Amino acid sequence: MTILPQTIKQPLTAMFSRWFAKRAPRSDNATLNLRNVYIFFSREGLLFVLLLIITFIAGVNYGNNLVLGLCFYLISVWLISFHITFAHISGLQVRLLEVTMAEAGEPVWVTLQLLSNSRQPRRQLSIGFDSQDKKFNKRSSVNSPLDSAQTSVLLPRLKDEQIIRLPVATHRRGKLKLPRLHIKTVYPLGIMRAWSYVYFARSAWVYPQPEAFEWQARYLSANSADLPTGGQFTQGQDDFERLDNYVAGESLARVSWAHVARGQGMFTKHFADPIGYEQRLAYEDMPAITHEQKLAQLAYGVLALSELELPFQLQLPHEAPSTGEIGQGEAFGQACLLRLAQAS
Repeated sequence: MTILPQTIKQPLTAMFSRWFAKRAPRSDNATLNLRNVYIFFSREGLLFVLLLIITFIAGVNYGNNLVLGLCFYLISVWLISFHITFAHISGLQVRLLEVTMAEAGEPVWVTLQLLSNSRQPRRQLSIGFDSQDKKFNKRSSVNSPLDSAQTSVLLPRLKDEQIIRLPVATHRRGKLKLPRLHIKTVYPLGIMRAWSYVYFARSAWVYPQPEAFEWQARYLSANSADLPTGGQFTQGQDDFERLDNYVAGESLARVSWAHVARGQGMFTKHFADPIGYEQRLAYEDMPAITHEQKLAQLAYGVLALSELELPFQLQLPHEAPSTGEIGQGEAFGQACLLRLAQAS
């Protein structure tokens, strides 16, 4: 008895999903209108329809004008509710502002801007991403802090503009296509339910879940004397680095006048500032066996060295050691994590 409804429900759901997607092309800036807003009876509205049928049959069968008058009055209430509910969601603009990067298993946070050009505030709007994960299946108020277990928000009142953040569950490394965003309301009476779907064009990137390994332990010392590789320098003012032939236009303050006095020609002095000890995180040095485990260990090394503010170089498969950029800090670490997320 339970197999037949499921076998019918799945094809219908897939068919309607394709139809909804066809009517709403992917875009990071969408406006809800007649083409992509849908309206039907809510669950409570179906009971309201049953009440209409009962009152109409009873009024006709018994010739009772009072019962028929009640039926027609309820029909007028339904028609007004139909109009208000549809207008309450139509015209709303949704803009995608930011999509964060996250490690596999953690939520990606999506920042949205809601714009309303209506003179009246919009009320009781439920907004969230579709998700098949049971862990991400709760609703919250916009006034309460969002956490990783909340995938939709309920806006009690929207006037002019509202910024919201929503999580999207992740499961594996790589490119993540954002699921469809649903916006719905049953305001004002709960009889009708109006909803719309938004399909965003932008994608999110998910980097590997960091995996610790023993080889990295010798690189996590805060004492620079314990680090095995040589010091790195950048152009500065502290330590003398080399002499170069003078080039017209260079500052005369850097000219080595001692060489000029001895008649050896004009030379320019160059100085350097030490920036620390550079580490090389190479794919082939990772002790793991599988490709994904090696990337996960690289992610662990990137996060550890970024936290210690140590300069390092990330070398992915099929990359020459001389081609990798050397950097340090949180921004460089995020760029390296993005490379790991995009690695083939």
